[in-house]
Amino acid sequence: MSGAASLVPLPPGRTTLGVLGGGQLGRMFVHAAQAHGYRVAVLEPDPASPAGAAADEHLRAAYDDAAALAELQHLCAAVTTEFENVPAAALRQLAAALPVAPPADAVQVCQHRALEKRCFVDAGVPCAPHALVDSTEAAADPALAALLPGLLKTARLGYDGKGQRAVATAAELPAAWAALGGVPCVLEKKLALAQELSVVVARGRDGTVVHLPVQQNLHRDGILAVTQVPAPDVAAATAVQAVERAGRLAAALDYVGVLCVEFFVLADGSLVANEMAPRPHNSGHHSIDSCDVSQFDLQLRTLAGLPLVAPRLHSPAVMLNLLGDLWFGDGGDVPREPDWAAVLAEPGVHLHLYGKREARRARKMGHLTVTAADAATARATALRIAARLGLPAF
Repeated sequence: MSGAASLVPLPPGRTTLGVLGGGQLGRMFVHAAQAHGYRVAVLEPDPASPAGAAADEHLRAAYDDAAALAELQHLCAAVTTEFENVPAAALRQLAAALPVAPPADAVQVCQHRALEKRCFVDAGVPCAPHALVDSTEAAADPALAALLPGLLKTARLGYDGKGQRAVATAAELPAAWAALGGVPCVLEKKLALAQELSVVVARGRDGTVVHLPVQQNLHRDGILAVTQVPAPDVAAATAVQAVERAGRLAAALDYVGVLCVEFFVLADGSLVANEMAPRPHNSGHHSIDSCDVSQFDLQLRTLAGLPLVAPRLHSPAVMLNLLGDLWFGDGGDVPREPDWAAVLAEPGVHLHLYGKREARRARKMGHLTVTAADAATARATALRIAARLGLPAF
């Protein structure tokens, strides 16, 4: 069967789906697929991976291992990915024989900041002024002074604040580029931000597009800390614009699957795209508990060719990320389990731990979502929980 092929839905109950990647996003996809009656095979080298532990089959091999890819192709009727740094070549190999979502070309764009910025520009979606810095000469280019102060980011493999350096002056730029390994980077001008938001869209093979509610986000040290839905400080017109632009990018990429686009609302009220993730996103985790169709249900539907329906937000929600730092709240070096019983005593709390065996500082260990009949109650409960856990207020 050709990967570009058929719109015929893959039936639950007698179909195995594949996932490249074994992290928490893969684990939550496995749970969604199994709830619908699908079997799931995960290709992931880590024997203790969260998704591998939940899957029906765990192929322990590198993502580009030819034999493992052949086995995945044999087992599965369609394959998805749970993070963007899976080799695009592996997705292309699989797509020659079976449906793969998201497509390799779209993943390749999202893997490289310069290609991503070009996609924004070509699609007519505003983004921060930027330039490619890929050599000593480029780092010393006096024209880059117009982008300062700025952020220098590695073109590949940067996430959660990694692979970035703040640059205030042109004199600092060559050293910052060298400190990032002398690899291709993108220099982005720092902008005056009012809010951060994200839009999770799902696009089917027939071009149908649906989306989750617009999400307002708060990052700390480059890592998502809090998501609130509905977005409390985002104007309705801005939310509509963000949804339209996210859908426009999905169409420009000829995308199939779940795509998250992160946006900045600037101090003047204008909207600029920050980056894309070709997969479900941390900011969309609330949808498991707050919506009648979660982002992982959407990932399943786009992969299996099932009908796409617009998710409905049945409960306002606040999501708090749970990093490994919580396990070291006493300041010591020995991890201690947080008091989950006290957290779960609050109404409307949904705890999700990812099955990671070792707590490490800045490592995403889980999240919790607080739902309530109204946004004010959800926020008040989430603030009490944050205080109980020693997390900053928001």
